[in-house]
Amino acid sequence: MISLTLHVWRQKGPEVRGSFETYRMKDVDPEISFLEMMDLLNEQLAGDGKVPVVFDSDCREGICGSCSMVVNGRPHGPGEACTTCQVRMRQFNDGDELWIEPFRARAFPLVRDLMVNRSALDRVIESGGYISVHSGPKPEPNSIPISHPVAEEAMDAAECIGCGACVAACPNASAMLFTSAKVHHLNLLPQGQPEAKSRVLNMVHKMDEERFGACTNLAECQDACPKDISIRFISAMNRDYQLAALVDPIKRKGTLESQ
Repeated sequence: MISLTLHVWRQKGPEVRGSFETYRMKDVDPEISFLEMMDLLNEQLAGDGKVPVVFDSDCREGICGSCSMVVNGRPHGPGEACTTCQVRMRQFNDGDELWIEPFRARAFPLVRDLMVNRSALDRVIESGGYISVHSGPKPEPNSIPISHPVAEEAMDAAECIGCGACVAACPNASAMLFTSAKVHHLNLLPQGQPEAKSRVLNMVHKMDEERFGACTNLAECQDACPKDISIRFISAMNRDYQLAALVDPIKRKGTLESQ
């Protein structure tokens, strides 16, 4: 069992000034998850007649990415390629002090305490639209000429769960890693080709509209990503964007004006 000192960000709403509040946690089982520890804290607060800490969670299996917390300055907390819900308390030492705060970005307005509104990421995806290729009946796998390396790279990009850790880790709050992964996993495949140019133009334009910052290639996003999305997708998206802008310069002009 371990004992911890938690400094948790408390804020009633986006228009109210927030601050850290300190709580003591004793006899914490090292084998429970970080979110289970937060559940215990909320039970303790409720038992004392205090307002529990608001935080987001859903699957608690590292799939949904909704557990958007920054622990000791790192999005999702310690460990590599994992979300907050996958962090186990054995990763901390007895007597540690933990500073827990929400993802901070202009595009992620705070809702309350540790919960932020990350719907800007959904709007970026929505701007990319759907693929128009008719799927029809299930095709013979060998009838679509997709090489194994291309299929693997598309799957690597598709692993992005849209948690926003890349945005929270970036000093500029850029969403380039997220957007490039969403663009690239479709643009690599034959089914995504009809809308490939409009997709990259629309998604980059929407990303700028949502007031995400610019990328300065610090690679903090890659380090914080729970799915190990590579920054090579950013360079691929930049290339696709430049090629698409040659075809539709009006879209490019609108994007540059929004920056």
